[in-house]
Amino acid sequence: MSRAADAVDAALEWSVGGSFTRVGSAVRRRLDHWDTLDGVDLAGRVIVLTGATSGLGLEAARRFARMGATLELLARNRDKLASTAAALRETSGNADIHEVVVDTGDLVAVQRAAETLLARRAQVHVLIHNAGALDDVRQESPQGTELTVASQVVGPVLLTERLLPALQAGAPSRVLWVSSGGMYSEPLSVDRLEMPPSDFDGVKAYARAKRAQVTLAELYAERLRPSGVVVHAMHPGWADTPGVARSLPVFRRVLGPLLRTPEDGADTLVWLAANDDDVLAESGLFWHDRRPRPIHRFANTRRSDTPEERARLLAWVNQKAGLALPR
Repeated sequence: MSRAADAVDAALEWSVGGSFTRVGSAVRRRLDHWDTLDGVDLAGRVIVLTGATSGLGLEAARRFARMGATLELLARNRDKLASTAAALRETSGNADIHEVVVDTGDLVAVQRAAETLLARRAQVHVLIHNAGALDDVRQESPQGTELTVASQVVGPVLLTERLLPALQAGAPSRVLWVSSGGMYSEPLSVDRLEMPPSDFDGVKAYARAKRAQVTLAELYAERLRPSGVVVHAMHPGWADTPGVARSLPVFRRVLGPLLRTPEDGADTLVWLAANDDDVLAESGLFWHDRRPRPIHRFANTRRSDTPEERARLLAWVNQKAGLALPR
């Protein structure tokens, strides 16, 4: 990258609004001469994608399908999942698109989904944790964990652990977490991760879960590096998706045309799954617009991110998922 491109990128990143809106992706696409990825052939590459029926997940699935990947699409709505897979097969001409019904907040369902996947896939090359929603009303998983953290942290950890044999068999492979820029506002705090009914705030619960995802990506990267499995997290910026329209209608109305399209929001995710140079060279990075970014913007979140709190997070998640701590 040129010094001029670096300077413009840094200015955009500092501004937040310039970085997260469609302005950031439009400018960076030209500055860094992004490859369109249209010529990338993913035939033979098995991609497991959660949250595949709307928003960024659906857009990523469309692009993977056109690239010829073998897709395992995971979502909780059986009818919507079936119609999505059928539409992708028809529009892409790719017949190798399959469905697994699962609610990532239900550990029994996650275990069952993993067994299904392992029975038909000896290798998995890309596992993408994309499923997640921002809800105003507190709900609990079937196992009694607050649903935001259950579906976006605990369930994905269990799925990763169960699919590790296939990921290791498919190495060099990768695990990708779709986080959110909202995580910048919340420190790492295990005690505050599962919010009680008395002061539940859906926006904070979502941001805290996304902070945990980024931390777990770094922890898993260190652990899995010797096995050839790289782990990264990314955030898509502010994209105009059905989830944003449902959960943040005022935000969507105020930002309006500055919001990214789903295609812009999914670009870095697709690039992380398809790129075999920059992405495999390192592990444990946090990406936005095809560049690694710092995981902290504020001093209070940096102070919270201690080795002790990271160890507590790992122990808490494994306990909730019914897993032994990795050695």
